[in-house]
Amino acid sequence: MAATKIQRSDREWRDMLTEEEYRVGIREGTERAFTPGNHNDEKRDGLYHCKGCDTPLWSSAHKFDSGTGWPSFWQPASEGVVATKTDFKMILPRTECHCAICGMHQGHVFKDGPPPTGERWCINGVVLDFRPAV
Repeated sequence: MAATKIQRSDREWRDMLTEEEYRVGIREGTERAFTPGNHNDEKRDGLYHCKGCDTPLWSSAHKFDSGTGWPSFWQPASEGVVATKTDFKMILPRTECHCAICGMHQGHVFKDGPPPTGERWCINGVVLDFRPAV
């Protein structure tokens, strides 16, 4: 059974997000690398939930230190929670990823990650809520 998609008006997004969360998550921006509190240095076991809909998108079990200054994962937490599309904002095409439930922009996926996938899902921490494992 597929999860129910969430749609919000621009006003609803603005009312629930900070200015930076809105800029990155809805306007498809990018936070600065090594931004304090962006979860890059988070080492505890747990799940990273989408700030737009609370869906668990990323797992600490798939996280690795890419050295880029953004939290990086070699795959999403589970199948079907993250969707992709082609982004042409930097002239050359990149693969953008977003929450498959609410559409909130997460970051980009690159083909320079570690095994077993060879992928680096480079994610903006400002759009995530980390929940430590109990």
